[in-house]
Amino acid sequence: VQLQASGGGLVQPGGSLRLSCAASGSIFSINVMGWYRQAPGKQRELVASITNGDRRNWTNYADFVKGRFTISRDNVKNTVYLQMNSLKPEDTAVYYCNVRLTSSRDYGEYDYWGQGTQVTVSS
Repeated sequence: VQLQASGGGLVQPGGSLRLSCAASGSIFSINVMGWYRQAPGKQRELVASITNGDRRNWTNYADFVKGRFTISRDNVKNTVYLQMNSLKPEDTAVYYCNVRLTSSRDYGEYDYWGQGTQVTVSS
């Protein structure tokens, strides 16, 4: 399984970015998709996650992004998105996507991480 993240970059405070992360490989189903971030000198922290439900997706956001970031997923493309609005300098970090999936090889559940994409918010 591979995760390919994209969409990071440099943006001014108050600006927007959209991150994408596509999963490919031996996937039976993807249960949870999420975004984490790690700033220099800090621990990696959860930004948002989205869980595949029977009738709807369940989302979870860290308090520091509520109302500014929106997570979504495309189950056909096995892709998770993070729309980031009203960005602040403190949002500067490397953003990592994470998926918890069921493998089509052995039907076991596994966690995978993307390679990380840099988001810098600065004037």
